[in-house]
Amino acid sequence: MESQIFHIFRNTPLGRETLLQTSYFSESIGCQPIVYIPEYTKFLFYFENDVVQVDLDQSYLSYPETAMDHAEKIVNQFGLTPVFFTPKNFTASTLPDVPTDFDYMCCPRSVSDLSQKIGLGYIGPRVRRIVSSARFPVLITSSAYKEWNSIITFFGGSENAVNALKLSLHLQRLSNKPLDVFTHIENKTIDYYEAAIEKHGLTNEFNSQVRTWIQNNTKSFEEKLYDIPHDALVVLGAYGHGLIRDLVFGNTMEIVQSILCNNLLIVGPKYKIMR
Repeated sequence: MESQIFHIFRNTPLGRETLLQTSYFSESIGCQPIVYIPEYTKFLFYFENDVVQVDLDQSYLSYPETAMDHAEKIVNQFGLTPVFFTPKNFTASTLPDVPTDFDYMCCPRSVSDLSQKIGLGYIGPRVRRIVSSARFPVLITSSAYKEWNSIITFFGGSENAVNALKLSLHLQRLSNKPLDVFTHIENKTIDYYEAAIEKHGLTNEFNSQVRTWIQNNTKSFEEKLYDIPHDALVVLGAYGHGLIRDLVFGNTMEIVQSILCNNLLIVGPKYKIMR
């Protein structure tokens, strides 16, 4: 079955850039874009162990008379035809339920804050809740449309890093774009990371599909991020520590998302390969 990526369309210039990114991702891996043009500023995601109410910025309801036409023309540029999602179930009259059986979801850095508030280093709390609860990875786009010519995954040996690596290997096969791996070696030897790859039966795939394994043990993690190609899709695992003001993803994730301008594909702790 063809994989699907869920996209909430905002009929604004910022929303156009985000849908361009979804369309490029879809074209690159052979994915079907599922486009939701909301009629209300709230909806519910019913995840396995969590219910997330997504509160949209009012701009998501902009110019409904042209939204479908604009969205279709954007997706058509990539030789694709969007499927428009219409909610069938409602928890309340203005609170639709949205299914969670997609393979991917595309988000800007926030879905509930005005665009002028959003900057690099800020991922809104609703997006964090989605990442922490979803079985699918979340594509967080750069503010302007940007093609990616390679994939790079951050690998630290954890279970979630292994999931990110598995996803990266899968995307490499689908897109035929070069795959690189970045490892910041800290208080361990390279044998530790090789053992994690072997434990999950990924050694052959790793050796045949990975172009370069970047191993950093000389520079600080932040300094080495300058060497990450600006036109790479960055894939990395995230895990939630809890709720203070926002869900905190962990040191590596927070540093990466606050420094890099790349498109990010984030694998949360509940991620499972759907197909």
